[in-house]
Amino acid sequence: MDFSRVADLPLTVESVDIAQHARDTSSGFHRKSTTFVLSGAGETGRGEDVTYDTEDHDALAAAWESAGYDLAGEYTVASFSARLDDIDLFPTKAPERETAHHYRRWGLESAGLDLALRQAGESLGSAVGREYDPVRFVASTRLGEPPSTTRVDAILDRVPDIEFKLDPTTDWTPDIVDALAETGAVRILDIKGQYEGTEVDQEPDADLYRLVFEGFPDAVVEDPALVDETTAIVEAHTERLSWDLPITGVESVESLPYPPNWLNIKPSRFGTVKSLFETLAYAEREGIQLYGGGQFELDVGRAHIQALASLCYPDGPNDVAPGVYNDPELPEELPASPLEPRADEPVGLDF
Repeated sequence: MDFSRVADLPLTVESVDIAQHARDTSSGFHRKSTTFVLSGAGETGRGEDVTYDTEDHDALAAAWESAGYDLAGEYTVASFSARLDDIDLFPTKAPERETAHHYRRWGLESAGLDLALRQAGESLGSAVGREYDPVRFVASTRLGEPPSTTRVDAILDRVPDIEFKLDPTTDWTPDIVDALAETGAVRILDIKGQYEGTEVDQEPDADLYRLVFEGFPDAVVEDPALVDETTAIVEAHTERLSWDLPITGVESVESLPYPPNWLNIKPSRFGTVKSLFETLAYAEREGIQLYGGGQFELDVGRAHIQALASLCYPDGPNDVAPGVYNDPELPEELPASPLEPRADEPVGLDF
């Protein structure tokens, strides 16, 4: 992806508004997100802030009338990004986590890009000279406590050829692993060893790492922790490793402990359109395999990550399934992979 293809797109912003969304999820937490709505020249662009902490969304909503962002003006995509450098995106309180700075910035940057494309009458694909392809996706789910294959089985009953991204935990047993491996459908295992201070942290555990690497010999393993008891296990399988949480730009990729074969691309982790595009271009040059990651988007953010997957890594095991896969109660019918692009040419960041 070449940032110069969109950097100079003109952008007129006349007003900025927000809309908050909320929904329970299959992972047992109540998700909130905020959509930024930028309007100008008869068009509207939207981008979703996927900050995880409810307090951060509520603080912005409570203060919006008195402390909303003053972004009216004439820009290019690049100069709009530069303008955001001067805006306090958390005007009433510091965010609960540092990662929220990038998440909120991406919400605004993606809204600005969406609006600029719409004002130009273009899609992201037409702007960067790429075609939209069908998107292969996996279903991402946790197994509950105690772990059970019940939800995996229910999804397979509805979509027999679906593939999965799963989050192993220390209470997984050899029987659970055997049952999951027997499906032949597990493509990614997210050990979450890079997380700290979250509800999904998984402490490094040599027994779990051995169980995962040996039980799923063909699966990609994401975000292991490298400590004394796990390093040797991980180093025996570096060709199968993928990285998610640490990836925020080219420098972060170059700083990984091993040259990566796989990366999970979550646009919000990059903060800016430029950083995302530069990292995608770097990965293409280096032959790094990519797939898209989701963050329980509740609004336009889901379509945005699907559009990027369609343009850049459509055949990867993309964690960008339609949002219904994240609902606590599964419907009787689920959409099957791959996701087909819309029949007509999209506009903006639509898919």
